[in-house]
Amino acid sequence: MRNFTLSDFDFDLPPELVAQHPALERTSSRLLDSTAATAGSAGTAVDRIFKDLPSLLRAGDLLVFNDTRVVKARLFGEKPTGGKLELLVERVLTGNEVVAHMKVNKKPLAGTTLQMVGGFSATLLGRWPDEKGALFRFAFGSEADEDPYALMSRCGHVPLPPYITHTDSADDESRYQTVFARVPGAVAAPTAALHFDEALLAELAARGIERASVTLHVGAGTFQPVKTENIAEHTMHAERYEVPEATQRAIAACKARGGRVVAVGTTTVRTLESWARSGEASGDTRIFITPGFAFQHVDVLVTNFHLPKSTLMMLVSAFAGYEHVMGLYAHAIAQHYRFFSYGDAMLLARAPS
Repeated sequence: MRNFTLSDFDFDLPPELVAQHPALERTSSRLLDSTAATAGSAGTAVDRIFKDLPSLLRAGDLLVFNDTRVVKARLFGEKPTGGKLELLVERVLTGNEVVAHMKVNKKPLAGTTLQMVGGFSATLLGRWPDEKGALFRFAFGSEADEDPYALMSRCGHVPLPPYITHTDSADDESRYQTVFARVPGAVAAPTAALHFDEALLAELAARGIERASVTLHVGAGTFQPVKTENIAEHTMHAERYEVPEATQRAIAACKARGGRVVAVGTTTVRTLESWARSGEASGDTRIFITPGFAFQHVDVLVTNFHLPKSTLMMLVSAFAGYEHVMGLYAHAIAQHYRFFSYGDAMLLARAPS
């Protein structure tokens, strides 16, 4: 098998194709359907609209969604010296403690209490997960004794991805969130699922296409660049996941009746395949999926278009075949598809192993 390097997953993307705002309607995004293409080749792809999805699936298929909920995790404040800073909360711990990224000119010392916009405090307790960790642990406090989720809801900003250049708005608060978001904890949306609305979900159900959920709290590490040409040297960030018993039973029943497991988004793929590999239905995962990976659960993938040289480009290439995916990306660029979180989607079938 070919030894892939980071450069293999690079491509030229005109900046005007990076979507800065969502489509007017969730289901009006475009959908590049490659499920009828020749497996493992560039094949034939069909340009569709996302609302066509029900006609491309079969009765007995099982759609699996990530039901994580994006929290308003971007917070602003200042040090006792007056220096400005920004926190991006990555994880809520027990009590009033959180783990966060910190953007500041000069890092404050452990024990420093920061005054945050919105009238609450954040006391720096140290680095996380240990003294050499890249993240920081804080204790939040407020006169109303609000928990971290309440404080973020009241005082925070939507953590839009770094390639979206505008500040968050009320539109982002509703549209950078799936219609079925349930469990708070993500700092990035499972973006393939942003294309679904209630009407589309109802049509899918009417056609006999079943639905189940997993939870993976998407972290800011999803945007972390791969810095080594030898991709085997890359260390993945950790994300929390859970596969409920009801979903485990739904997948087993789907396989037994000859249906297909359709993962909505790469986060769902990572969750299901982490469970398959570890046997653990919940925990932290650092799974890194690259070409040659043996998929055990997922048969079809709904996904957006990903960043060049990203771990997600590697995942979709592993799933549908490298040459096939690169051909689809070339087609999408030529046809002016919209890229990344607020962009368009594609439908991929798993390449034969």
